[in-house]
Amino acid sequence: MTTLRPGTRARTASTGAGAGTRTRTSRPLRALPSSLVLWLLALGFLIPVAWFLLSSFKPGSELFSLPLTLFPENWTVSGYTTAWNRFNFAQYFLNTSIVAVVTTVLTVLVSAMTGYALAKYQAWWLKVFFICILATTMLPTEVIMPSSFAVVRDLGLYNTLAGIIVPSIITATGIFMFRQYFKTIPDELLEAARIDGVSEFGAFWRIMLPLAKPIAVVLAIFSFQWRWNDYIWPLIVLRDPDRYTLQVALRSIVGADNVDWSVLLSASVISLVPMLILFAIFQRQIMNADVNSGLKD
Repeated sequence: MTTLRPGTRARTASTGAGAGTRTRTSRPLRALPSSLVLWLLALGFLIPVAWFLLSSFKPGSELFSLPLTLFPENWTVSGYTTAWNRFNFAQYFLNTSIVAVVTTVLTVLVSAMTGYALAKYQAWWLKVFFICILATTMLPTEVIMPSSFAVVRDLGLYNTLAGIIVPSIITATGIFMFRQYFKTIPDELLEAARIDGVSEFGAFWRIMLPLAKPIAVVLAIFSFQWRWNDYIWPLIVLRDPDRYTLQVALRSIVGADNVDWSVLLSASVISLVPMLILFAIFQRQIMNADVNSGLKD
């Protein structure tokens, strides 16, 4: 057995304490470069957004004057006033809200029911059907637009808000999310409900759907965002300016020969207000949601 002298023990203890101090001190230093890189990236994303927002308060003569400045020299809200008075924003907001809200509600319900059937019912054709649904994510949206338009036209839904809503209800993303979530719920829970006399629809509506509330909230957020920002499909389906959604109405501001940039920037900021409110309310669910990685709407 080796016996340490008191002085040796003291030097060993002091050496260990010093090493621990150096380790605790070096940890923040090692984390500093990564934090600095993240702050620089955040700043790089923030500058274009700040430029876009501040430019909406510039008069048209300052937008392209050299040298370019971030802050307006003469603050003005004339772009907002002109945009609001020139265009029927109230009607555009109403049309877009109807499309976004109705589509979101139907998307959540249909996706939940489809995902429940694919997760809890055992049949070989359901597995094939699920593979076919996932295969649609490999097709660009533009590929199926001609056939979708032909169906909408033949059903008499052309130039109506229903023509935008109906083809947008089914999403492979929502079905996949609910199926994967319902797979994690034990089958014994459904068997107990059936023994108690609960119907199949009752088991879904009273047991499965409340359990899947987190998935429903996440899908509702993303579905509302998709429909609010949708441009190509409403542009194809709608012809009457009174039925335009916000994105199509914003495109009408751009003329063939010239663009009133101050009005366009102000109108774009107005169209973003509902999405900013949505993000402020549900930012926790949005930041924690990575379930749609690699999938499209």
